Amino acid sequence: MDTFAGGCIPGQEMIWPKGWELLRQNAIQRHLLFQGLFLTVVTPVVIGLIFQTLNVPVDWFYVAFGVAFGVAISMAFGMAGGVAFGVAFGVAAGVAFGVAFGVAAGVTGDVAASVALGVVAGVAAGVAFGMAAGVTGDVAAGVALGVVAGVTGGVAAGVTGDVAFGMAAGVTGDVAFGVVVLRPETWLIGSPLNLRTIQNSSWLLPRITPLPLPNLVWRLQNWLQNDWETGLHNINELLAYTLQFIPVVQAVNKVLAKIPLEQLIWTVSRLAANPFDWNIVRFASASLNETIKSTFIKGSFSFPLFFFLPRSWREGLQARFNTDTRLDTPARAAAAGFWHLHEQEPARAIEAFAVVRSLIYGEEMFTLAQTLAAFDKAQKPASIAAIQVPPFPQEPLLRPVSWKFLANLRQVVEDVQFVNRSVSRSARSLALNRALGELTKILNQAYTLPQAEQGLIINIAQTWKESLLQITGEVGEISITKPVVNPYVVGDPVQAHLFVGREDIIRQLEELWVMGNQLQSIVLYGHRRMGKTSILVNAAQCLGSQIQLAYVNLLRLGDSPQGVGEVLMAICDEISQTVKLPAPTDADLLNLPYRTFERYLKQVEANLNGGLIIALDEFEKIEDLIEAKKIPIDFMGFLRGLVQMSSKIAFAFAGLHTLEEMTADYFQPFFASVIPIHVGFQERAATRQILANPGNEDFLLDYIPEALDKIYALTHGQPYLVQLLGFQLVRGYNDFVFEQGRSRDPVFTVEDVEAVINDPEFFKRGRYYFDGVWGQAARGAEGQQVILQVLAPDSEGLSLDALAQSTGMNDADLQEALNTLKRHDVVEETQGSWRIMVELFRRWVLQE
Repeated sequence: MDTFAGGCIPGQEMIWPKGWELLRQNAIQRHLLFQGLFLTVVTPVVIGLIFQTLNVPVDWFYVAFGVAFGVAISMAFGMAGGVAFGVAFGVAAGVAFGVAFGVAAGVTGDVAASVALGVVAGVAAGVAFGMAAGVTGDVAAGVALGVVAGVTGGVAAGVTGDVAFGMAAGVTGDVAFGVVVLRPETWLIGSPLNLRTIQNSSWLLPRITPLPLPNLVWRLQNWLQNDWETGLHNINELLAYTLQFIPVVQAVNKVLAKIPLEQLIWTVSRLAANPFDWNIVRFASASLNETIKSTFIKGSFSFPLFFFLPRSWREGLQARFNTDTRLDTPARAAAAGFWHLHEQEPARAIEAFAVVRSLIYGEEMFTLAQTLAAFDKAQKPASIAAIQVPPFPQEPLLRPVSWKFLANLRQVVEDVQFVNRSVSRSARSLALNRALGELTKILNQAYTLPQAEQGLIINIAQTWKESLLQITGEVGEISITKPVVNPYVVGDPVQAHLFVGREDIIRQLEELWVMGNQLQSIVLYGHRRMGKTSILVNAAQCLGSQIQLAYVNLLRLGDSPQGVGEVLMAICDEISQTVKLPAPTDADLLNLPYRTFERYLKQVEANLNGGLIIALDEFEKIEDLIEAKKIPIDFMGFLRGLVQMSSKIAFAFAGLHTLEEMTADYFQPFFASVIPIHVGFQERAATRQILANPGNEDFLLDYIPEALDKIYALTHGQPYLVQLLGFQLVRGYNDFVFEQGRSRDPVFTVEDVEAVINDPEFFKRGRYYFDGVWGQAARGAEGQQVILQVLAPDSEGLSLDALAQSTGMNDADLQEALNTLKRHDVVEETQGSWRIMVELFRRWVLQE
C-alpha cells in the first residue's frame, strides 16, 4: 500500500519530519490517514450505541479513552511504520479498546475494573495486532497471541476475584468474540456501500466479516440468472476475497430451484466444475442452517466449562440436526451426486443420481457413478479381472474426458483378465506391461479430468498400479532373441489346443451323439475354409472316449477307377485305424463291395463299447462320382440302410451344401434322417482368442485391441482368413527383425494389418479360399457372380431396386440368387441393403 500510494520510507530511516513531509507531498497517503482517523472515531461510537440499544451499559469515558488511544496509535505508527500499518493498527485498536473498555467498565464499575481491564486489554491487543498483521503479516498469529494473553490473565484473576468480575469477563468475552470474529464494525461500514453501485458497475464488499451483507443475495441471484457461467466466476471471486459464504449458498440454492429440469444436471455440473470452495456444492444439497447448529453444539460441549455434561446429551442434540446431503428435490439430488463423487463415495453418488436418472445426462451420470463404484471396489488383480463393466453411454456426453479415462481403465480390466486366463508367459507379460502403461498414462494426464471425479479416478489408478506391480515378478519379463515359431495354421485343419471356439456346434454334437439313446447322422455345411474339417477332426476329443470318429476325406479318392469298391476301401481303412479292427481285403471289396462292407460293419459294431461316427468330408465328391458313373446311383441308399441297421453307427457329412441342395434323386434316402448343422463365421471373441492366444506357450507377440478389431472387420470371423492374416503378421515380424536386423515393438498394430492386406502376395496366398467361394457362386441359381461383381464397388451395399437395375435380372431370379448367396454366407441384408459379408472377399472381387 505504501509503495502503491506513491512513497515509502524504510522503517529504520523513518523520523517524524520525514513522515510529515511525505504526507504533505503525497495526497493518497494523506487521505488514507484521514480516513483511518475518521473510522477510529466513528466506528466505536456507532457500536456503543448499538450495545446501548440492546440494554448493555456502556461507559462513554472509557470509550473516549479507547478512541484517543487508537488515534494516538494511528498517528504514531503511521509516522514510524508506514501509513498502511498505522491506519490498520489504529482503527483496530480504537475499535477494540474503545468498545471493549467501555462495555467492561459499564458492566463492572469500580468493583473489578482492574481485573476486567486486564482481560479487555489482552483481547483488545489481540485484535489490534491481528488487524495490523492483516496488512503486513499473519492475522491469526496476532489475534491468537493477544486473546490468549487476555483470557489467561482473566482466568487467573477470576480465581481471586468476585462475582462482578465473572460478569465482566463474560461480557468482555462476548465483545471480544464479536469484534474478532464477526467484525460488526466492518459490516456496518460495508452495508451502506453495498447498497449503491459505484461508477465502474462494481460493488464495495468488506472482506473480513462473515455477517451477510444486505442486498447481496439479490445481486448474486441476478448474476447467476442472467449468465450462469459469469455468475459462477463472480461467486468464486467473492469466496476467494471475502467471508460472504452464507449469501452465496442462499443465492445458488434459490437459482437452482428455478432451473428447468432439462438443464438441471448440466447447470449443477458447471457449479462443480471448478469451485473455489467445494462446500458450495455440498450445501446445494445439505442444509447449511442445520450444519451450523450442529457445529455450534459440538464446539460448545468441547469447551472446558462443560466437561461435566454427559456425551449422550451432545449426541442427542446433534442428532436433531440433519447435516447429510438431501435427495428430496432434483436439484439437491444432482448436487449430492457431484459432491459424493468429489468425496470419493461412488456408492452414495449412485443413490443420488438415481433420483435424476430420467433427466438429460442423468443416465450418463448414473452409469458413470456405477462404473467408478465397480472400479473403486476392486483392489487386487483377481477382483479387477472380475469386474463387470456396465455398457458405456452413447454421445453426446456430459463428461467426454471422464469416459475416455474410463475406457482406458476398461482396457486395463481386459488386460488383467487376459493375464489371468492366458497360459502363455510371454503373452501375460505383454498384457501386464500394457495395463501398467495405461495406468501410468492415466496418472500423467489426470489433471485434465473434471474435479468431481478426478480424485477418485487417480485413487483407482494408483491402487491398481500398486496391485499389478506386486505380480510383475510372477509374470516375468520377455525377450525375443530368435524367430518366433508361427502358431497359425493356413489350409490344414487345426487340432488339439489350437482348436478354439465352435462351442455351440460341439454342444449340438454332444446332444446328438452323447446324450441320446441313438446316434444321429448329421451334415455340416458352410462355404469353403469355414472350419468344417477342423470340427470333424476334433469332435471325438471334445466329446469323450465313448464316441469314436473315422474321418474320410473323399477328395483323396481322385477319379476312383475301381468304382464303388475303391470308395469303400478308403472308408474301411479309416474305420480300421480308428477301431483297431483289420479291414477286409481289397479283393473282397472289389468283388462284392456292398456285401463285404456290410459284414465288416457288423464286426465293428460287435466290438464297439460306445458309438462310431463315419465322417465323410467333401461329400459333394459322391455326386461327382455318381454323375461320372463311377459308383451306382443307389450308393446313398445303401449307406442309409447300414445306418438303420445299427443304433451305434451314424454318418457325418461335411460339405458346401445341405443335402437338399444336392441332386434329389441321389440323396433322397437321407433327407428325413440327417440333421443339418450350419458352420458359419467365428464370433468376435473367438477371433480375438485365436489371434491373441493361439495356444502356443512360446508365442511372444501380441496385438493392440484396435488391430484385433480391424482383423475381425476385414474377415467377419472367417477362420481361414483369420489364420492367414495372423500367419502373415508373424512372418513379417520375423523378416523385419531377424532377416533385416531392425528392431520393433512385439505388438501388432492396425498399420501392421494394413501392410499385410495391401501386399499383393496376401491375395495370392488366399486364392484357394477366394477361388472356392467364387466357384461356388457359379453353381446353383443363375446370376450369383453377376450380383457379386455389382456389389463389390460399394462397401455399404445396394438396395434390391439398385441391384435389379444394375444386373438386369428379373425379381424372381434376383431373389433366388440372393437367397443362395445368403445361405452360403456370401452376402447379407442389412436395413434393406445387400452387401458382401467378408470385406477381403469384396476387395478380391473388385481386383478381378
